[in-house]
Amino acid sequence: MRNALVSAENLQLTLKSDFSSEEQALTNNHSSGNEEKPTKKPHFFLFFNHFETMNEDLKEMLESNKESLKLEAMKRIVGLIAKGKNASELFPAVVKNVASKNIELKKLVYVYLVRYAEEQQDLALLSISTFQRALKDPNQLIRASALRVLSSIRVPIIVPIMMLAIKEAATDLSPYVRKTAAHAIQKLFSLDPDQKEHLIEVIEKLLKDKSTLVAGSVVMAFEEVCPDRIDLIHKNYRKLCNLLVDVEEWGQVVIIHMLTRYARTQFVSPWREDAVFDENSEKAFYDSEEERRVDQSKPYIMDPDHRLLLRNTKPLLQSRNTAVVMAVSQLYWHLSPKHELSIITKSLVRLLRSHREVQYIVLQNIATMSIQRKGMFEPFMKSFYVRSTDATHIKTLKLEILTNLANEANISTILREFQTYVKSQDKAFAAATIQAIGCCATNISEVTDTCLNGLVLLLSNRDETVVAESVVVIKKLLQTQPSQHSDIIKHMAKLFDNITVPMARASILWLMGEYCEHVPKIAPDVLRKMAKTFTDEEDIVKLQIVNLAAKLYLTNSKQTKLLTQYILNLGKYDQNYDIRDRTRFIRQLIVPNEKSGALSKYARRILMAPKPAPVLQSAFKDRDRFQLGTLSHTLNSQASGYLELSDWPAVAPDQSVRNVEVAGAPALSKSKPAKSNEKQKRIRSTCLRIMQHNYSLNYYLPPQIIQKTLNIMTKYILIHIVLSISSPFFVNCMCSLLHLCVFLACQFDAVSWPVRVSLQASSPVFVPETSHELLHRMTGKGLSAQYRFTRQPCIYGNSMVSLQLTLSNRTDQALENIHISEKSSTGQNIHRFNAIERLEPQASVTVSMGVDFNDSTQTANFQLCTKEDEFSVSIQPAVGELLLPITMSEADFTKEQGKLVGMNESSATITITPENVSSQSVNRKVVSVANLGVIPSGQENIYRFAGKTVSSGSLVLVSVALKDPDAMITINTEKTVMGSMLLRQVKTAVQGM
Repeated sequence: MRNALVSAENLQLTLKSDFSSEEQALTNNHSSGNEEKPTKKPHFFLFFNHFETMNEDLKEMLESNKESLKLEAMKRIVGLIAKGKNASELFPAVVKNVASKNIELKKLVYVYLVRYAEEQQDLALLSISTFQRALKDPNQLIRASALRVLSSIRVPIIVPIMMLAIKEAATDLSPYVRKTAAHAIQKLFSLDPDQKEHLIEVIEKLLKDKSTLVAGSVVMAFEEVCPDRIDLIHKNYRKLCNLLVDVEEWGQVVIIHMLTRYARTQFVSPWREDAVFDENSEKAFYDSEEERRVDQSKPYIMDPDHRLLLRNTKPLLQSRNTAVVMAVSQLYWHLSPKHELSIITKSLVRLLRSHREVQYIVLQNIATMSIQRKGMFEPFMKSFYVRSTDATHIKTLKLEILTNLANEANISTILREFQTYVKSQDKAFAAATIQAIGCCATNISEVTDTCLNGLVLLLSNRDETVVAESVVVIKKLLQTQPSQHSDIIKHMAKLFDNITVPMARASILWLMGEYCEHVPKIAPDVLRKMAKTFTDEEDIVKLQIVNLAAKLYLTNSKQTKLLTQYILNLGKYDQNYDIRDRTRFIRQLIVPNEKSGALSKYARRILMAPKPAPVLQSAFKDRDRFQLGTLSHTLNSQASGYLELSDWPAVAPDQSVRNVEVAGAPALSKSKPAKSNEKQKRIRSTCLRIMQHNYSLNYYLPPQIIQKTLNIMTKYILIHIVLSISSPFFVNCMCSLLHLCVFLACQFDAVSWPVRVSLQASSPVFVPETSHELLHRMTGKGLSAQYRFTRQPCIYGNSMVSLQLTLSNRTDQALENIHISEKSSTGQNIHRFNAIERLEPQASVTVSMGVDFNDSTQTANFQLCTKEDEFSVSIQPAVGELLLPITMSEADFTKEQGKLVGMNESSATITITPENVSSQSVNRKVVSVANLGVIPSGQENIYRFAGKTVSSGSLVLVSVALKDPDAMITINTEKTVMGSMLLRQVKTAVQGM
């Protein structure tokens, strides 16, 4: 409101001054009598005069002693920049305020400096010392802004200063500053490529960062500076795959494209015919490297890390960002097994509802895919029907896709659709449709005659463009079997006089000459007509007239000898040198004389040689050589900076390079001699890999416990081998085994926990009895289903959320074989309940299941089936149900809360009624919305709650501080997205007291 009033006041003052000058001019005219009238200033002069006056006002406000005026001036300046106005003249006045103590003012100054530092380098250099001091500022936004401005000054002399600032920022406690450091790496590299080695060291350090805020930026820096250093990704591959869902959308696109290139160099092709695809791949995981090398005859089994990438990117197909969906689609196209490609189809079709710019890119990629995989998009063929509101380039792409999808089963439907398109008022689109009909006729021999007859009917069309394109396509089709279609050639000859488009006339003449033996009476007559109008024809038509004359001279010289000589004489003096040269060449070739060489003997073989039929193929036939979704694929030409996808390796590289060394675990090379302990060495390697896949445990365990756990696990697995326990049982109990060994290691070693507190799960404080509807009895044809969250640890897996389902039969007949479909889950790992063989009428049964939501509130979709029907159902968890309560002391809570600050902290202040507040009410409200444990508090007005995420085990701390009449709610967690969602729910619950 204040800004609006200020703008209105300025406008009023401007109008007032303009009116005053006009009134003064009129007064002067009246008083001076016959004096010359003053010329009126142009409008653009008044505008620039007003703009200069405004700049002077802003300079005065920036030089004022009042912080409020400076802040208001900076807001106006930033507003001008946002509107595209040039505010570079204000640089000297703005840069003076860079050392201001007002944080809001300093932020706006840095925004301005980032925009104009490159243009005003000399003035920006004067403030280098201020920027360096700002790099030590307590406020993370100021530190990041100072680094951003410093990296925007494109002067080689400050490269050492920038390099030092980037190295310091890369170790900053704030992930936002580290993210800015990753952005600055790219700017410094473009300024001084000689700093590459030093920048690679910083990139290697930032790649190990566990913050989702940094991941996308550092991968972008990696792609710009050293995309060939794949070795930097090995140790961070699994971490990037697991963090992918929580990274911002821009970062997701960058990481997915990088991981696509990485996977093509590290995994073998999954497109083999003997491939075996197992979601879990436990056998491949636990087999030793030596056993794999020895047995080369085994069928292909997908690498667990390959499957990890596909599984973690699959949920992103439901992203709202079209670039993310497109990135995941190209990843699946280049990396996934052929039978799994169908999962990207619906997501790509969904993108066709977006803007035409998005449609254009998506349709281009679908056009490339549909050439090799017609079955992917055939069920959605109607989505590619052309709409009247589509732009021409969109219509053409849809037409291309429909042509690619055509087969014997659907060709009749597609041709009926094409008949409508030919009548379109869009001439370019109508011509493209005729080309598409020709492609269908070439690809599907069963409809070749039908298409030809339809194209012949189009020759009578009033539209010249349609007729011309029909002639060109018919010419190509007739080359396949000309002897069977002499009637069509005769019909085209009759319509020749009515056709005016040069390309169409040239095509008919070519057909006459090429197949003159099939129309011996008509061809000479056509040549006679063309001899009359030779000088008036276009050059392309003249060339075909000369060719027709030469071929008729060789096959029917009695009737056409004089005509040929006449036409060759006309062409000899034509204005176009191509026609003159062609005429001289033809004369020497077909008319033998003393000067003719031996070539004239072969004139008939040269001119009448059979020509191969042209291949009508898609324009996207060769675009698959470029990675989908890239600029090079869109342009069909290699763009600058394009990184090619490598071919699949014949033999997979050593997968142990992706194993992260666990702190305190000894190197495998330091184990006992191979002869006596080779088996134990392999078992120890397996145990180490199991621990690495339990990422949360590695993070929280001290080195002593890890070492002891590793020893106990090795002995346990040796006992297992002796007892010959079945492999499935062994795989299922691995996770529980790990926790058991950790417990035993703590008991035997009795060590302290110096790194972090143990996240020991406790019993839930509150278990809601509310059930949610999964399947209504009307939708389920009498079968109804409800589910509720038990808030207990899931017995099927430590990363799963436990659910209880109640299935009821509301019909008069028994329902049989109630189960969850094996191929129904969409990204989440679901432990299905055992099939219910029979459910009597009006009976109910309660079963349990587990779902791994991957610490996300994304909906889990699956199929609930009976013997006769399948029903699509979905479960969407509240963020509070993705937690497990834990116990800890107040001191540990405070210590852990101090580590999760900055971007890991979310807070809000609300107003509550003091009369309704008590410890019981606060605890009840918080635990009702989130599965958290209550932490004993020694302070009267502070309530603390703690939990961990079910899937990753990340710590979640909640505190509610009461200060009459307000309440301060604080959430501390590494999962920033979950933290903000949980804050809204807790805030709503506490406000309702």
